[in-house]
Amino acid sequence: MSNIPMYHQGSRDLQDRFGSRNLADRLVEVTAHDAFTESDRRFIESRPMFFLATADLEGRPDCSYKGGEPGFVRVVDERTLAFPSYDGNGMFKSLGNVLVNPHVGLLFIDFESPKRIRVNGRASLDANDPLLGEFAGAELVVRVRADAIFPNCPRYIHRMQMVEQSVYTPTEGHQPPDPAWKSDPDFRDVLPPKRR
Repeated sequence: MSNIPMYHQGSRDLQDRFGSRNLADRLVEVTAHDAFTESDRRFIESRPMFFLATADLEGRPDCSYKGGEPGFVRVVDERTLAFPSYDGNGMFKSLGNVLVNPHVGLLFIDFESPKRIRVNGRASLDANDPLLGEFAGAELVVRVRADAIFPNCPRYIHRMQMVEQSVYTPTEGHQPPDPAWKSDPDFRDVLPPKRR
């Protein structure tokens, strides 16, 4: 049995109810790992988006879409990945959660192949991270130390194609436009100083 943390009593209760405990254990033994493989790195760094799950101190969840150019998420060593935090709506729901509860889940999906990988770990934020200057438009760098890396069965992934990259994606030599809602009179007077 692997020592990678995957299940709690709720999971075990349902596994026992539906007779899947042995299958669940075998999936961890065969597929879960706590160090990124070269294949994991290639897949993660090829993705233009992922979903980030966080929770506050009381366990209230939040799930956020994170997008950028392929390569905006980097595997920096065998246990750590890093990604930039770009200018957003100023709510800081996900990253605020990270400050009070570092446990996160990341889901990377290839909708064309299809394929997916989950990464569970602990996140930290740094406005002075050495990678900050390498990510165009980054305000912070988020690093995630992996506790569990595991592929999921792709059978329910709908096949889709990316039509075009968002014009708002920060890239070297490109100044993304401000979104229209930031010009709305309801928000214009409360934008952070650099956006007024």
